[in-house]
Amino acid sequence: MADENFTHPRLAALYDVLDPDRSDLDAYVHLAEELGARQVLDIGCGTGVFALLLADRGIEVVGVDPAAASIDVARGKPGSERVRWICGDATALPPLQADLATMTANVAQAIVDPEAWRTTLRGAYAALRPGGFLVFETRDPARRAWEEWNREASYSTTEIPGVGGVESWLQLLEVRGPLVTFRGTLVFAADGQVLTSDSTLRFRERREVEAGLVAQGFVVEDVRDAPDRPGREFVFLARRPEASS
Repeated sequence: MADENFTHPRLAALYDVLDPDRSDLDAYVHLAEELGARQVLDIGCGTGVFALLLADRGIEVVGVDPAAASIDVARGKPGSERVRWICGDATALPPLQADLATMTANVAQAIVDPEAWRTTLRGAYAALRPGGFLVFETRDPARRAWEEWNREASYSTTEIPGVGGVESWLQLLEVRGPLVTFRGTLVFAADGQVLTSDSTLRFRERREVEAGLVAQGFVVEDVRDAPDRPGREFVFLARRPEASS
């Protein structure tokens, strides 16, 4: 299940406005070019920012996300007709032969249930052509990113045309082992409505991620640093092996 941040129509409509800096996606665009990808599966595509960046470059893109409100936002954007949008997850995809499958931003960590994580990896594997790559990022637990998730560090006000002023902030709720839960709050000045969305992320150790990939048949080709967050995240490049002769 997706967080309310992505499923509530009013929250989904403001997601891009409240998080406008998507320079984190530059590395994924460059990687798609580096790998010569012609077909990409964007798992957890959300409001379609990355999928549309690829489509603008002539790449065939399938975007899948369980949040219907986010898919609706994606479908309403210019150029959206060039992307195949699917409301669902990686466990129920049409037959594909993708060169690259991606999970950008928090997508991998938002899949907190171990069995759901395994089935997502299996779904990505099945969607890739032999030799295709799965690429995703996850925060290094040792950096304890959640310690910065508080109102003092995250508070902002944004003036949005047609909406008015919106206050927003994050607040840490709970740290239980590898699971970290936090709440996002939005306050709308125009009508006083307060909307909250609770999210839980799983912070996996590098060796745990690598073992999970290998268990589903992937070969881990590389683990890179995230260019936009050096020293804070792992970027995994895993390959589906070529078919044996």
